[in-house]
Order: sequence, then C-alpha cells, then structure tokens
Amino acid sequence: MKDLKWRTILVVLVLVASIIFLLPSINPSLPQKWKKVMPAEKIHLGLDLQGGMHLILEVEAEKAVSSHVNRLSEDLKDTLRKQRLAFRNVERQGDTQISVILTDAAQQGEFKKILDKDFPTLEMQAADTRQDGVLVPLALRDKEAQTIRKQAIAQALETIRNRIDQFGVSEPDIRPEGEDRILIQLPGIQDPQRAIDLIGKTAQLEFKLVAEEVSPREAKDGKAPAGTKVYPMSHLDPATGRSSTDEIVLKDRTLMTGEYITNAQVQIDHQYNNPYVSLEFDSQGARLFERITEENIKKRLAIVLDGTVYSAPVIQDKISGGKATITGSFTMDEARDLAIVLRAGALPAPVKILEQRTVGPSLGQDSINKGFFACVAGTLGIMIFMVIYYRFSGLVACLALLLNIPIILSMLALFKATLTLPGIAGMILTVGMAVDSCVLIFERIREEMRHGKTPRASVDTGYSRATLTILDSNVTTLIAALVLFQFGTGPVRGFAVTLTIGILVSLFTAIIVTRLIFDYLLTRQRIRALSI
Repeated sequence: MKDLKWRTILVVLVLVASIIFLLPSINPSLPQKWKKVMPAEKIHLGLDLQGGMHLILEVEAEKAVSSHVNRLSEDLKDTLRKQRLAFRNVERQGDTQISVILTDAAQQGEFKKILDKDFPTLEMQAADTRQDGVLVPLALRDKEAQTIRKQAIAQALETIRNRIDQFGVSEPDIRPEGEDRILIQLPGIQDPQRAIDLIGKTAQLEFKLVAEEVSPREAKDGKAPAGTKVYPMSHLDPATGRSSTDEIVLKDRTLMTGEYITNAQVQIDHQYNNPYVSLEFDSQGARLFERITEENIKKRLAIVLDGTVYSAPVIQDKISGGKATITGSFTMDEARDLAIVLRAGALPAPVKILEQRTVGPSLGQDSINKGFFACVAGTLGIMIFMVIYYRFSGLVACLALLLNIPIILSMLALFKATLTLPGIAGMILTVGMAVDSCVLIFERIREEMRHGKTPRASVDTGYSRATLTILDSNVTTLIAALVLFQFGTGPVRGFAVTLTIGILVSLFTAIIVTRLIFDYLLTRQRIRALSI
C-alpha cells in the first residue's frame, strides 16, 4: 500500500508538471505574474509548421585566404619602406602567393631576415634574376592557409548568428553543414529578401584617403599613379531625396577597418530628416582614428562599405573620442540593417546562396491541421480496437494512451525542442508503440490466467515478464533515434527528437501508469475478476 501511494504521487506530479509546461502554449496570454514565477517557454514550431525561410549558404573561404594574403602584401610594403630596403613592386599573385621585385640582388639575405622575423607564415621560394632586379616569389604556408579557411567558416557562422539574433527572428536554426556550408532556417520570417540581404552582406568597412590629384577618367585611361583605384560612390540629394552613383579615385592603402567598432546606432539628421549610422570604436580604434585624422587634416577620408563609397568628408581637425558617422542614401530599414551588420562584425569571406526555399504560413497551418487530424484519427482507431479486443483492460490502455500526447508536448516545451511535421509523425508512431507495450503485457496476463492463477498473481507475473521484453525492444529503437538525432539535420532531427521523447513517455505510461491502475483495483477495490 505504501508503494502504491508513492507511485500515485509520482504520476500526479508528472501530470501536474505537464499541465504547467503546456499552459503557455495553450494560452499565450497568461498574466505577467505567471511568467515571473512559472515556466513560460512555449512549444517551438518548425519551419514546416509556421512558415518561414530555409537557406543553405556556402562560405567562399578561398577569398578569406586571398584577402589575408592581400593584407600581408600591404604590410610587407610598409615594412620594406621602414627598413629602407629598395624594391620595385610587391603584389599578390593568385590566392596564396606574393611576388616581390627587389632592385638589388645582394639584399636577398636582409630580405629573408625580415621575412623570418615579421612574416613567418610566408615561405620564400627560388628567386629569379631579371634586368629590372630580382623576382622573389613568396607563398603562404599550407598549414596557415588551412587554418584561415577553418577560421573563416567558424567566424562566418558566429557572425551570421549574431546578425539574425539582432534582427529579431525567434527560434532560428543555424548550424554548420559539411565542411564549408551553413544551414539557416528562419521560422515566421515576414520579409525574406531583407533577411537574405542582411545575412549575405559582407559588411567590410574601410577608411581610405581620396586621391585628390587623380580624376576617375584619368584612372580609367591608365594615367593614375600606382596604388590608386576607382570606386563607385553613392550620393544623396537632400532636396529631392534621390540617390545617384558617381565615381571617385581612392588610394589602395586601408588606414582602418571596421574591426574596432563596438557599437553602431541609427540616428536622424534633423536638418534633412534622413537616417544615418553613428559608430563608436574601442580604445585602440579611437587612438588609431585620432592619429589618422591628425595626420591628414584638410584631406578627404572616404568611408567604404563593401567596395562602395558612402561619404568622403574633408578632415577639418583631429577627431578624438572614437566616434564617426556613415551618411548615405539610406531608408530607415537599410540604416537599421547596416547598424546590425556593423555591430555583429564583417563576414571574413563572401557567402553564396546554394539553396533557398520559402514556406508560407498558410501551408504551415494546413500541415498542422492535417497532422492533427492524422494524430486524432490514428489514436481513435487504436482505442476502438483496444476496447473491443481487451474490454476493460483496453480502457486502461486508452487512458495511458491519452496521457502520452500532453506529456510529450510538455517535454518538448521543457527542453525547448522544435516540433516539426516529421515530429508529429514521430508522436503518432510512439502512440502505436505505447499500445504495443500494453499488448505485450495484456497477453502475458491472459496467459497466466489461462494457467489458473488469480488476477493479482497474473498481473504481477505478466508485468514482471513483459517488462524486460518491452525494455529490450524500446532500447533498440531509442538507439536508432539517437543516431538520427546526432547525424540527421532539419526534419530528420525533428522526427528523432519526438521519437526519443515518445519512447521514454510510452515506457512510463505503459509500465507505471497502467500497473498503478491495476494495483489500485486489485488491492483497494479488491476486484475478483479481471476483464481482459
């Protein structure tokens, strides 16, 4: 009797906890007091149930390597100038190589010392003596290139996750897929194109000096000096609000990048009522920006984002305090998205969309309705069969069956799992498995009763012998579900989650709940005949 009491308390506690965890999903408008003291996590619906967007991106990691080598070549130029080592040219060749032309072959030894000290990731290859000097090819070491590729993919994943979190998408699913791909699922997204633009924007912010002495026409005709390049420039007419694109020549050298940004916020220009983005730098960035502005007073400093110049103001004085602004032809949404990507950081390499699917909310609701109908129809069919075949004991099995679904749903809310359409299929499957466990137990009880045992003895023996069989069969299914969860993605994982939870719940209801009902009837009600 004492054991019966504790089992009753356990079952009641499970049912009460299930109701508590299910309430936020059933009634979203719960009072604020409830949310402060009780669980408020709702069941997360997958992309196929509430609509949204599915993307598979490929990170172009080779371009991260190329950008790294490009920065090394610029740093190498500055170092050679500081060391007063004469050279004719330093430029990147391909993705992983740099060609250096020294004017004096006798300086190769000193050049190698500089490489060993300041550029250990570059490997010096066989030099070639020419009329204009000596050509020294350099190559990025393979190990370093591989490290850059891996870091680019990991950083891209983290940056995209930060952007989406700040964008405000609830319950996003972002994970790596394969070596260089990222799977993104955004349930309930209302503006897919805006989300794509936000995710795919490289957001490489650079500060460069304007080549005042060179016009875009001269640069295109090949008359511009080395180290300059033509960039598109966006203009906004304050009077009309129209934007246009012009061209401007900038110096190649990047004085500063957006890596020092700590905050980016949208502000409103009250004179023209146009949005712009204000930037704040960390302490190192503030010192660097102050030095740049101090050394280039009366010169134009261009603010370049992803290869487009948004503004090129004249530096009137040294700017301290670590603040700057980006003005341009922005709408409010564009300014907000720009602030998001600048706060989240630049992508280390461009990303390419390999697959894009959009699921409408109406399709998701239709899936929910059909899944719900299938679940109800399957459960009713099983219950009718059990009552006809096992009579009163079938009713006991039906009660356990009805408890399965709310407990499974409450556990989904508890563990913040996502319910998908295959997940609903997993729930229906576990309903059938729960009945299968009851069938094994009831057949064992029938067998014992045919041998002339009392109902009490038949129930004890039936449960003790059937339990091991039930555990064996469910453990093998549980292992398969865990493998699906570990190696599957998307809908396969959704199926694995509900199947795993369903197996554990079906074991609880089939072995503990039904046994509790039989023990109560046999010990407290002292029934002498068992309807089975």
